[in-house]
Amino acid sequence: MLTKSGVLIAVLAAATAAAAPVRAQEPSRMDGWVVLSLDEYRALRGRAFPTTPDPLPPPVDATLTRVDYDLRVNGDTVSGEARLTIDVLKQGWVSIQMPAGLLVRGAKLDGQPSALVDGNPPRVLISRSGRSVLALEVVVPVESAGGIESMTLPASASAVSAVALTVPRTGLDLTVAGGFVAEQTESATENRWTVFGSPARPLTFSWKRRVDDRRSALPLRSRARITELVALGEDSTQITASVRLEVVQGVAREIQLATPEGVAVNQVSGATVGEWRHEGGTLTVSFLEPILATTSIVVAAEARTARDGAIAVPLIRMPAAERETGGVAVDVVGAGEIKERQPRGFDPIDPSDLGDIIEGRESPSMAAFGFKPMAGNAPRALTVNVSRYLPQAVLVANIEEARYEALMAEDGKMLVRARYAVRNNQRAFLAVKLPSGSVLWSAALAGKPVRPGVSADGSYLLPLVKGRAGEQPPTFAVDLIYLLRSAAWSDRGTARLELPAADLPASRSGLLVYHSPRFEIEPQPGAFRVESMQAPWTAALRNEMVSPAASPAPLAGAGGGERDGAARALLDTYRKEMGKSAVGVIPVQVTVPSLGPSIFVAAELTAESHAPVLDIKYVRTEK
Repeated sequence: MLTKSGVLIAVLAAATAAAAPVRAQEPSRMDGWVVLSLDEYRALRGRAFPTTPDPLPPPVDATLTRVDYDLRVNGDTVSGEARLTIDVLKQGWVSIQMPAGLLVRGAKLDGQPSALVDGNPPRVLISRSGRSVLALEVVVPVESAGGIESMTLPASASAVSAVALTVPRTGLDLTVAGGFVAEQTESATENRWTVFGSPARPLTFSWKRRVDDRRSALPLRSRARITELVALGEDSTQITASVRLEVVQGVAREIQLATPEGVAVNQVSGATVGEWRHEGGTLTVSFLEPILATTSIVVAAEARTARDGAIAVPLIRMPAAERETGGVAVDVVGAGEIKERQPRGFDPIDPSDLGDIIEGRESPSMAAFGFKPMAGNAPRALTVNVSRYLPQAVLVANIEEARYEALMAEDGKMLVRARYAVRNNQRAFLAVKLPSGSVLWSAALAGKPVRPGVSADGSYLLPLVKGRAGEQPPTFAVDLIYLLRSAAWSDRGTARLELPAADLPASRSGLLVYHSPRFEIEPQPGAFRVESMQAPWTAALRNEMVSPAASPAPLAGAGGGERDGAARALLDTYRKEMGKSAVGVIPVQVTVPSLGPSIFVAAELTAESHAPVLDIKYVRTEK
């Protein structure tokens, strides 16, 4: 047996003997033998031919896959068999816990008697892997109170729990908590139910003698509340109706709703809806169980109506109702509004009064009408006159012109004023996000200072003046002034002026930049182009007047007493108007000073939520 050193010497000797004649006859070559130790050889071979790793152990030793009970009531106890389907994943002995709360008389594992290990709860030991079925003889106590008998099966960790319960009596009603009844059969002597339970939840069974309900023999009397939303589109009309049924007498196994001609029902939904069919203008809805009190369903339908002009609103009715309440909301989808209304059997109301499916829906063209309390077969009709507009006549909101003034100082400070000429129909706020690190100095709406709100993303929310839908609202000015700090200017370099980002598109933009007279600046190519100075294009910005801060009137005389009295009167006036203290920033109006030389640049069509940027190069010309 050779050692490692012996093998190495033999390999070297063989290599020397083989190489000696070659050296004499052939020129030297770069290739040759490589000598490795056994450890290095084994390491390289292990990398070239890696061994397959051992499989990971199973995440659990065993799992309880299914529990099936077959139980029968015997007086004050319930006895029977519980079959546990167990899948063992581990090799060797595995301990399986029995369901807690059961009295186990005996156990059989795959048909062979098996011993139980004492404990709370007891356990069974299984020695082989694979699937096994453990049959347990169990007894569960029955509790009785107020004529109701009940029993509870413990919660199981299995995916499926099925219970077959037999009660040797007839005329019983069964209720289940923690599961649902899948099947029921009743013979001349007994009742049998098949129940499926939910994982990790106990199953509680309660049964009592069935009480004959005389209501089923009484004629049906009902009331209905119908809340309907009709969206008049240019191509089709969408109808959504919420029907709440109230049973006053008898039981309701189904209801019938009347639909106008040309209405197609797409869907009927509700917790108690079983089946529904729509034939000949009648929608029949069957319930899973007879309705004794109240239930609600939602009907989704559509119809073909005229695009504009006089339109008869399709109404969903319940003719069998003794009293029909609720209402209908009519909305115009697209560019249009309701001009005239001809209701019959309706009272005009606010849409928010209907609630239900109308709640939270806002539209300037929506009109709502409440049902006059009448029978379901009483005549009702609603006709509206719809007027359509061109899309540009109902623009929600737009910035027709954005004007900016900026004063760029040598020390990097920038004072920027942003003015927007806004035309608005429906928007409540204008969200403006200032550049990072900016400090807002003032804000104004139509020349009046305002305190803007702040959104979650840090944008300032400025209230807007609303116009009426279908009309051309006038433009008004929104004014912002803020301070921005950047790096100080050197003798030569570049600077960037970032402007605010508004959440509305701007049709045209103009920027007037003032800078130090000791520098020359050159705008770089981008969104803005250099133009000659122009006045604002919109009347809202041309006519905007910023009134200077009021200054106190000259004090008469030079006497100290008169001066003190005037100052005291002025202080009293401010206290009456502003109070002793003010919370937050007091809105003020400031202007950008017109200092130093200036350049004017313009741009077209700035997208919403986009921050315009002007890059410039500067060179110092004076020391």
